[in-house]
Amino acid sequence: MAKKVLITGIAGQDGSYLADLLLAKGYEVHGIVRRIAIEDSTHKLKNLVHLHDRLKLHVASLDNVLSLIKTVREVMPDECYHLAASSFVSYSFEDEMSILNNNINATHYLLAALKEFVPHCRFYYAGTSEMFGNVEQSPQDERTPFNPRAIYGVSKVAGYHLVKNYRSQYGMFACSGILYNHESPRRGYEFVTRKIISSAVKIKLGLLDSVSLGNLDARRDWGYAPDYVQAMWLMLQTDAPDDFVVATGETHTVREFVETAFNCLGLDYRQFVKTDPQFFRPTELVDLCGNARKITDELGWQRTRTLQQIIVEMVESELALCEGRKG
Repeated sequence: MAKKVLITGIAGQDGSYLADLLLAKGYEVHGIVRRIAIEDSTHKLKNLVHLHDRLKLHVASLDNVLSLIKTVREVMPDECYHLAASSFVSYSFEDEMSILNNNINATHYLLAALKEFVPHCRFYYAGTSEMFGNVEQSPQDERTPFNPRAIYGVSKVAGYHLVKNYRSQYGMFACSGILYNHESPRRGYEFVTRKIISSAVKIKLGLLDSVSLGNLDARRDWGYAPDYVQAMWLMLQTDAPDDFVVATGETHTVREFVETAFNCLGLDYRQFVKTDPQFFRPTELVDLCGNARKITDELGWQRTRTLQQIIVEMVESELALCEGRKG
C-alpha cells in the first residue's frame, strides 16, 4: 500500500519539486492549497500543471485549526512536509503581526492535529538560514546560535522550537531542515534571483531597457531546489528525528549571479543594471554560509549542480517561457 503524504505549500517551488520526487517514489500525494489557488489555477498552480491528474489537492486555511484538523483526518498521512509560510519582507506593524501569527499558529495547529489523529506521522518543518540572522561565525551549522534580525526569522525560530517541543514532549518524529537559499526555474518572481533572470531575458528580447537591483556585493549561499527537497525526504527516512543544515558551503555575490545570467545571453550586465538604495538590505556582519557536513555524513546527501549550472537552466527556461508568450 502506497504511503500517503501531506504537503503544505505544494504549489510553490519546493512543494512542486517535492511532489515530483514523492510521486516518482510511489507515494500518494496530497497538498493543501488556498481557495484562491483553485479559482485562479492557471497562475497559482502553474508549478503543478504537469501533475494535475496525479495529485489530491485539499482546500484549507493554515490559520484555521478546524480546517487543518478536517484535512488531516481526511488524509491520515504517513509523512507531512510543512513548507508553507508568509515570507514577504515588510516593516509595517500589521504585516509583522500577520507574519508572526500565520507562521507560528500554522505550525502549532498542524503539529497538534497530527499528534491527535496520526501520531505516527513523520513531520518535516521548513526552517531557513534567516533564523541565524546576525551571526558571529561562518559557516554556520546546527550548533550555531540563532540571532534572527527580521520578523520572518523570528517566526521561523519559534516554529523550530515548537517542533523540538513536540519531539521531546510527545515523542513525535519531527525534524527541521535549516535550508539556505535554493533556486530553480520554478522560483517565484518576488525573489531577486528570478527578477534578475526574468529581466535579463526581457532585455535580450527587447522587452525591457534596464533593471534596478540592490547591493550587488551582497553574498549568498545558493543551491539547487531539487537537491534540497531530496534532503527533506532523507530527513524523514532516518531511524531517529533530528535537525539538519542544508547548504553548499560556498557564497557568491549578487554581482556574480547577475554577470553569469547576462553572459548566458551574450550581454554585458554593466550596460543594463542599475543599483537602487531602496532595494538594499541591512549589511550582514558575517556572511550566511552553511556547513552541511552533518547531513552529508549521516544521510549521504550531496548537491548535484553548481551555481553556474543552475543559472543556465533558469535562463534557458525563462527564455523558452518568454518566447512562447511572444509567439
